[in-house]
Amino acid sequence: MQHKMNRWSGLRAAIGAPVESLALYRISLGLLLFAELALRFNYLHAFYSEEGTLPMRLLGAEIDPIYRAVCVHCYSGSLVYQQVLLGGQCLVAALFTFGYRTRLMSFLSWFLYLSITLRNTWLAFILDRYFHYLLFYAMLLPLGDVWSVDAWLSKRTEKGDSRNKRSTDILVSIATIALKMQILWIYFDAGYGKFTDPLKGWTYGADPLPALDSYARHTIGARYLYALLGPFGLRLLTPTVVWAELLVVPIALLGSYLGSASVVWASVGVIWSLHVGIAATIRNTVLLSLIANCAWCIFLPPVTSQSKSAEFRQIPLKQHIPMIILVASFVAGSVWFETASNECNQSMKHIWSPMLHNRWNVFVGAEEYVTWEIAPGKLQDGSVVDVWGNKDHVDWNMPGSGAPCTSTARPGRWRSFPYLAELEGESGEALWSYLCRQWDSNNSVDNENPGRRLVRFKFFMLQADVLPNMGFSATRKRLIKEYNCSSITSSAGDQSEGSSVDGEGENLGGDEL
Repeated sequence: MQHKMNRWSGLRAAIGAPVESLALYRISLGLLLFAELALRFNYLHAFYSEEGTLPMRLLGAEIDPIYRAVCVHCYSGSLVYQQVLLGGQCLVAALFTFGYRTRLMSFLSWFLYLSITLRNTWLAFILDRYFHYLLFYAMLLPLGDVWSVDAWLSKRTEKGDSRNKRSTDILVSIATIALKMQILWIYFDAGYGKFTDPLKGWTYGADPLPALDSYARHTIGARYLYALLGPFGLRLLTPTVVWAELLVVPIALLGSYLGSASVVWASVGVIWSLHVGIAATIRNTVLLSLIANCAWCIFLPPVTSQSKSAEFRQIPLKQHIPMIILVASFVAGSVWFETASNECNQSMKHIWSPMLHNRWNVFVGAEEYVTWEIAPGKLQDGSVVDVWGNKDHVDWNMPGSGAPCTSTARPGRWRSFPYLAELEGESGEALWSYLCRQWDSNNSVDNENPGRRLVRFKFFMLQADVLPNMGFSATRKRLIKEYNCSSITSSAGDQSEGSSVDGEGENLGGDEL
């Protein structure tokens, strides 16, 4: 009988989570959510307002009634409306972090994050997927039982269940199981994608370069890593990433089942180290790495001095029923979307893609080349500037230290802009004309600097192949768009290396056009 009880205790530990770990999950998730939302203020005018790159007059004509009802950020294109709404989101995120009305704040945080994603799906990437899923499961978990305003108020009024006051309780529910299975799926999908890479970029024998050698070039931290390990060390380390992603969650679950806190902590330490390494070596991945680490709080064992006396606490059956319905619907919807949905279901017209997309196979292959953008523009006074980099000179050389990337000149949500070059009609006009209006606004051309008015520009994408020993090939360029700011006509296409803003020759390696 004792053996059977221990066996069930191990299973409950594997599928449950300590309430203190859930509290840490809430605090870290809330802080990261607040930081992400605060950063969005920088992009409200460009990507969410009526004067930006995707005005509601264009989006509203493309979406269905469900989309329009769910997306409260679509109710108005006013910049003031977007600022007030985003400010409210930040307030909700702060209240969620402190654990005040935790269940309500977690729902509002999830719903409003889905809404702001729907307002401009061009900007959505894997970071938003993390927030979407982690906030969804946060709604179903008692994240405010300890280390929260809710717990303090409950204790003060002496109305709280005494079990809620134990920071060592281990909660077992459908939500803890589903969240752990979601994390298992995230790392299996990521690891399996690398394992099955047709070009075998994540193997020891990758030719010409293993994936880590091609990625570890983006930052100063990456250069130190390269100097420390060298090409052979990076080649040796590359396949270990694949096996870490495939095995770390099963090992953590096994450690919980066996009651081995050291195994669990070792698993968490491995994955946290992996994501810290990504943040240190690849640009614009700090927030993504932190949110990935946040998810692992659910695996942490009790750390207080009374951890050995932890008791299992199960959610009452009547609370399990709505949880089962919600989780089953969400999982079934994701399976449907990934396996049976058609192109129409996956289009921007419906909410299904931002809501149900559940694939995580990023960084699947080695990086074959790096890209960056330049937009030489001619001003009214005849001078030539870099519109994309907001600089008074045009530099065709590879920017920054290490390998450049799309976000070299414009980080964050601007990374999506170059990939929208194929937009045509009114959508393309709104997109490209914004660069003209933004430049003129930043340079006060209507008041004191009429000569700084932007007349026309060309948007180039530049590429360089990744070579061994931190080397790069000669730069090649492609004209993505040519736009005349004084009219609605524009043209696009590939251009020979002799093109320039005003049709004259240019020196690709120098400052002159």
